[in-house]
Amino acid sequence: MRNSSADQLILETLGVQKSHLTSHQIYEGVHLRLPALNPSTVYRALDRLVSQGKVTVSDMGLGAAVFELAGEKPHHHLVCQGCGYITMIADDQIAPLMETLEKNYHYKIKTNHLVLFGLCEQCQQNH
Repeated sequence: MRNSSADQLILETLGVQKSHLTSHQIYEGVHLRLPALNPSTVYRALDRLVSQGKVTVSDMGLGAAVFELAGEKPHHHLVCQGCGYITMIADDQIAPLMETLEKNYHYKIKTNHLVLFGLCEQCQQNH
């Protein structure tokens, strides 16, 4: 199988789901369309797509890294440690913080993704 075929199937799977998927979930989605595909081929393709900037990988505290299509603008997440609900935050809310940190600490931040953990309003009430 050509790398581009596996890459394209992965991108299509992530595009259809429009959510954060583990590598295993991506493999299952791709495997439905191409049963002969080897899991290691999918994992190598994911690494390649991340290094090309087409896919992002994050640790959302779910026990496995999750992947999603890289958008035109980065976005960030609040992850509830009670129920697991994930809230997306627009980059324009975080960008000023990143700029201030770079300026104050003379640092060039390379990450394009911030994940903050806490409790959502509902879980705060139940806690």
